[in-house]
Amino acid sequence: MPYDLGATARLTAECRDPDGTLTTAATAVLTIGLPDGTSTSPPVEETATGQYQADYPTAQAGRHTVRWLFTGPGAAYTDSFDVRDAVPPSIVSLSDAMDHLNKKSAADRDEVRFWVEATTRAVEWFVGPVVVRTVTEVHPVRLVEALALRQVPALTLTSVASVLSGGTSYEVAGLDLDESTGIVRLRTGGCFTGPLRVTYEAGRRIIDANITAAARIILQHLWRTQQGPGRPQLGVGDFDVTEPIPGLGYAIPNRAVQLLNPDQIPPGMA
Repeated sequence: MPYDLGATARLTAECRDPDGTLTTAATAVLTIGLPDGTSTSPPVEETATGQYQADYPTAQAGRHTVRWLFTGPGAAYTDSFDVRDAVPPSIVSLSDAMDHLNKKSAADRDEVRFWVEATTRAVEWFVGPVVVRTVTEVHPVRLVEALALRQVPALTLTSVASVLSGGTSYEVAGLDLDESTGIVRLRTGGCFTGPLRVTYEAGRRIIDANITAAARIILQHLWRTQQGPGRPQLGVGDFDVTEPIPGLGYAIPNRAVQLLNPDQIPPGMA
């Protein structure tokens, strides 16, 4: 499961000789590849014969690669781990999700958080950003009267800057943003000259009840279906579901689709 940003990742590995016997290495080096393309090598300790660990306080969100290299027996081990953003993409809080799934054990918390994040992605596939996040995108325009931001609702503009040196950048105070459509215009009525790099916040300050209700239905469905045959089914009946949705990768209950977009016909139901 992903680590929270700032949490310490405890990384472990075993050093074995060609016969498979645990053995102490002459040297043991751990290299962690960071999301920004740099790398670091935290101190390593041997906790028992051939068993090594290192503690790494996470400082960047994203995918980290792990490579252990042991000299002596000539052994190596590779792995990876993920670190969540500082603001996790969660429509439903962990507490509400645990209550909704009737999960009481702390041992279930990490798995429930994983499915809450998957649920959030499914909801946002239909309605656009719900969790507030910063978006940066390039608009390869030349001369236009308006820019159309790609993620809506768009809450506030942070900057509109030229991609090219010597190009024209624009103060956000002189711009008008239609939050629902993402259309940006100059208040003076002139034209933008691009290409432009636009940074803005997208999402919803207030989450409507239909979105929260749909999220709970999807969460329950994803949790139930991943339990497998013979596992507890949470005491709920079967849902009619969509076909697997291209771009999303799995089916979701039609009831959730109707809550998110009453006018949309779910894939496979036409």
